[in-house]
Amino acid sequence: MLTKFESKSARVKGLAFHPVRPWICASLHNGVIQLWDYRVGTVIDRFEEHDGPVRGVDFHLHEPLIVTGGDDYKIKVWDYKLRRCLFTLLGHLDYIRTVQFHPNATQFPWILSASDDQTLRLWDFQKRSCLSVLTGHNHYVMCAAFHPSEDLIVSASLDQTVRVWDTTGLRKKQLGGPVGVDGGFPGMTDSNGNRGTSAAAATALNVQAELFGTNDVVVKYVLEGHDRGVNWAAFHPTLPLLASAADDRQVKLWRMSETKAWEVDTLRGHANNVSCCLFHPKQELVVSNSEDRSIRVWDVSKRVGVQTFRREGDRFWILAAHRSQNLLAAGHDSGMIVFKLERERPASANGPGDKLYYVRGRELFCHDYARATGGSSGVDVPIASLRRVGQQAQTDGIGSGPRFLSYNMHNPTEGNVLVCSEVDGGCYELITFSLTNAGGSVTDGKRGSCLGPGVFLGRNRFAVLDRHKREIVVKNLNNETTKRVQAPLPNVDCLYDGGASGRIILRADDRAVLFEVQSRRVIGELTAPKIKNVVWSPDGTKVALLCKYGVVIANRQLEQLCSISDTVRIKSGAWDVSPSGGTSSNLFIYTTLHHVKYCLSTGDTGTIRTLDNPIYATRVVKDQLFCLDREARSRVISIDTTEARFKLALANKKYGQVMHMVKHSRLCGRAIVAYLQSKGFPEVALHFVRDPQTRFRLALACGNIEAAMESAFSLEQQQGMDGKARDVWGELGSEALRQGNHQVVEMSYQRKKDFDRLSFLYMLTGDSEKLRKMLKISNMRNDIMGRYHNALLLGDAAERVAVLEASGNLPLAYISANLHGLEEVAERIKVAIETQEGSVEGLMDKVPVGTKKGGRLLQPPTPIIRAGNWPTLEIKKTTLEDLSAADAGEEYEEEEAAPASADTAGAAVWEDDFVVADADPGMTGTADEFDLGDDDDMGWGDDLDDLGDFGEDAVKTTPVDEMAGLNEISDDAGFQMPPAGRSPAGCWAANSSHAADHMAAGGASSAMQLLHRQIAASDFSVLKGSMIGCYLGSTVSLPGIPGSGSMAVPLMRNDASGHPGNDSLPRTSLTMKTLVTGIRQGYRFFQTGKFNDAKNTFSEVMSQIPLTVAENKSEANEMKEMLEICREYITAIRIKGAMALAGADPVRSTELAALFTHCNLQPVHKLLALRSAMGTSFKHKNYIVAASFARRLLELPDMRSERNADLRVKATKVLQKSEQVGRNEHTLNYNENAAFVIDCKDFIPIYTGEESVKCSYSGSSYKGSAMKGQIDLTDGFCTIGVETIGLVTGK
Repeated sequence: MLTKFESKSARVKGLAFHPVRPWICASLHNGVIQLWDYRVGTVIDRFEEHDGPVRGVDFHLHEPLIVTGGDDYKIKVWDYKLRRCLFTLLGHLDYIRTVQFHPNATQFPWILSASDDQTLRLWDFQKRSCLSVLTGHNHYVMCAAFHPSEDLIVSASLDQTVRVWDTTGLRKKQLGGPVGVDGGFPGMTDSNGNRGTSAAAATALNVQAELFGTNDVVVKYVLEGHDRGVNWAAFHPTLPLLASAADDRQVKLWRMSETKAWEVDTLRGHANNVSCCLFHPKQELVVSNSEDRSIRVWDVSKRVGVQTFRREGDRFWILAAHRSQNLLAAGHDSGMIVFKLERERPASANGPGDKLYYVRGRELFCHDYARATGGSSGVDVPIASLRRVGQQAQTDGIGSGPRFLSYNMHNPTEGNVLVCSEVDGGCYELITFSLTNAGGSVTDGKRGSCLGPGVFLGRNRFAVLDRHKREIVVKNLNNETTKRVQAPLPNVDCLYDGGASGRIILRADDRAVLFEVQSRRVIGELTAPKIKNVVWSPDGTKVALLCKYGVVIANRQLEQLCSISDTVRIKSGAWDVSPSGGTSSNLFIYTTLHHVKYCLSTGDTGTIRTLDNPIYATRVVKDQLFCLDREARSRVISIDTTEARFKLALANKKYGQVMHMVKHSRLCGRAIVAYLQSKGFPEVALHFVRDPQTRFRLALACGNIEAAMESAFSLEQQQGMDGKARDVWGELGSEALRQGNHQVVEMSYQRKKDFDRLSFLYMLTGDSEKLRKMLKISNMRNDIMGRYHNALLLGDAAERVAVLEASGNLPLAYISANLHGLEEVAERIKVAIETQEGSVEGLMDKVPVGTKKGGRLLQPPTPIIRAGNWPTLEIKKTTLEDLSAADAGEEYEEEEAAPASADTAGAAVWEDDFVVADADPGMTGTADEFDLGDDDDMGWGDDLDDLGDFGEDAVKTTPVDEMAGLNEISDDAGFQMPPAGRSPAGCWAANSSHAADHMAAGGASSAMQLLHRQIAASDFSVLKGSMIGCYLGSTVSLPGIPGSGSMAVPLMRNDASGHPGNDSLPRTSLTMKTLVTGIRQGYRFFQTGKFNDAKNTFSEVMSQIPLTVAENKSEANEMKEMLEICREYITAIRIKGAMALAGADPVRSTELAALFTHCNLQPVHKLLALRSAMGTSFKHKNYIVAASFARRLLELPDMRSERNADLRVKATKVLQKSEQVGRNEHTLNYNENAAFVIDCKDFIPIYTGEESVKCSYSGSSYKGSAMKGQIDLTDGFCTIGVETIGLVTGK
């Protein structure tokens, strides 16, 4: 059983499928009628007018009607569109068990009902009257049903009989023909509306019909054979057969002839009352359900049970079958289920070239598309007959057909097909045949058990999944096991093709894993719930994972490209294989229950067409979809992929093809416009839109000022100069101002009457004449503030004083006149103030003059260039803007299509495991450099295309937007300004992985992240000075022109031969010379005994090294040597400090002196260390180590010089004395003969094999793991015990 839908509700007593729509109506024991959409699993409507249980329900074949019958003795007819009851038919005197519309309800508007009042009734629902009462049963009539095509009715009753009724007489009466000797009811109205006798006579006859029944419907057969009451009876849809189900736990088959009916056989197996039974509409099966909580399937011809489905805790009451689909429904105590007996998907697999292999019935066929003629899709060639397997080998049992088919694409010499089924838990059959004579020599018989489909791994081997151990079993073509591989996940339940030799895709729960069998490694993994199938593109670069409710598209490394979901179940899918047009391996077509849809790897999806019945796509070529139907018949349907090709061309930037489709294809609608806007191509959407408001929005979005102006004028004419039109001009002015087109800005402000912005625009553009006109306008408008602002922008002091005086601000007017030297005006204002009994004393004291806070005269800027518009950069029209170029581009596209596909085919051979298209688009230019050849890596697993994103420069991979500024109004339109070039700082960060370059670009956060990842830096306060120096030293500041700020000019280190453009790298303040100077300074301090100064110097060098960029490999090596020098000297200085603290302890001081000599110092400094250690150990009578130090000292080259003659003599004497005594006074933690490194915390030896942790930057070692995660004591800023890549030098 394949459950398609399950509902939870009260007990379901009646079920009916809608003849066309995916609906099912369920009548419940609580009186509710539910209308369900079983495809999406939702309740569409509820009807609740019955009082008590509703036991019968049926759909009208053509009209939106439902009929129901319940325990309230009522038959109700509902209109599910109007969502109400139309009328009620009254007449039955007890519970109504079943109701049904006549199969030909258009010609015969009849309803048949069965009731516990021991009668059947026929009703005319158009006239809303009873046509006939069928009497004869002497117990409850449990069901009644029309024959699908003949004038027969069957009824079942608890009187242990099944009756067959003949309705020929009633049919003839309804059609107006002769009725027979009994004459029927002359008062009945015929189909033409003619009335035979008077109304009184008709009423009398109706009363007679109510009491005694009529003889229009007569009993033809009475079938007796059941020992208990009969619950159900049903006709066979085509054969003269009946099936009945009874309380004697039996299902009986009956055959009818013209004159009699007899029992054929009895089907036994149910353990309780059999509630219902019916014939399967498409197979020779009987389906029955029972109160024993089971559904049983019986073979009509063999008369044996085929399958049993059990349900715990729920008794079954009713069955229903769909008229045209293989769907069944069963109602039980807690709801209902909609199910199929078996899957209807034909097993199929694409072969090489234009071939498709599939199974129909028990035959394996090869369908050759290349031999298509006329309207056919090709020719079917039979290959082999498949044997029946499993327990049901004697019958065509349910579920025994092949489920999966796999073809060996790796074997070019012969055909190999794996046919897998789910019989007995899963099995496979290997069929081998000749490709030249497909039906001639066929080898089969190689069988085995498996779980799910089998997959071919190579030319002569295949893999299946062991259903018990869940292991991957590899077998050869002789069906011999050659290898068993443990799956990488424990719960793998299915194998799929991996797209390349030796690879498979494993399904485990909601995950898909790409697994390489030879090397036993996982290549990729992604989440995909409920995977049903896997479809690889023809070139093997993409794979579509078909899930139950979605499609996931990934590349050949199983990295997800996109994922889409759907509300209905996905049935099948196929990649486009068109030889031209650029859609091959880029366009994926998939089918659902009722639609054909498309999906692109960009995530774009859409619906192509609707379907009457589900199909299974196998191949797509241009506008033809090749598919198999549920009967495994090959079909070809027409599809229109224009929309998909348009989106694909847009995504691939094939603008010539885009514009050709815009002009010549039927692309329209809001969906396309919204799609173009969402993808950033509003200029293309302009070609689809005629509405001025929408065109205006699109023109603004793409910066097309001319188109926006035209739309704005149109809107102004439609709406007049009201508020909305002014808003339009305001938006246009803002866009024009952004582009620098101040003439359009001026016009927009004028039409909007935005005088303030207009004045400011004239001031910016230096147009003093128009600014004076604005001053006059403000005078005419009596706008005081406008007059003052215009006078201020003009620098007209006299006008400002006049405005202040006119507005009554005499003190301000007096101050302003005095400041600007207008003495006569000032005197006049002074008189006016005194006349008003005021005073001007102290007014000028409030204004500081001659200081920075004092007032000064404002003058408008002098224009540098007087021109009609601000200068703009001339840009070429792109293909999208030049429609003639677009046409030429389309022709070029068609001409180039064939060579391109040939190149792709060649690339598929050589580029088996390194597909540049899957990597960053920025790498496409260097495809030849990275082409590493075949995937046959002999199990080494060098998948270089797994490296992921290298963080390539986005500017390199993103071309200049060719879509910008489309104009269809005139040739000299205002175009959108091209995007600004990338800033040097952005280039520096993208071109380098060195922290110094990121810091120079101002990316402190990314620089610190790099240092943390590379050398485990954690305390950046130590590096702060060096980092700030990198930032400040990468630019130089140049003063700008008067009135403007300074300009920061980037300094680049790779501009010797010319400007590097986007490949630029910054100069840094730290160089090798800086480091060398620091090292030498540290040597001098160390030599002279200034150990604190030496330590600070070496620490500073150590903090500068990570932010220094090496120019070549030799400098990089020198930097690493300097890092070791700094570490050794800092350690030596810290040991020297510890020696001073441990002076009173002879053991510790001797140990520290010994360790001091093991620091890798310069020879002159090593001499000093050995001399100190020799003296310390000799003084404390540790003669063995003293002799060792004396020997090492004498071996130094510097000891031969005359200046060290005294030291040489002393060392010789110490050696002689020590050799004479030959003992140590103390036991020391020091063994000069064993290899060790120094613990930089406790200053003790760490011998080989002892546990220790290191700093990945300085290399300092620490014994044990106590220091792990702490800051290194040598460099002071890196974390100990973190494994990193180490120092990055830049080269």
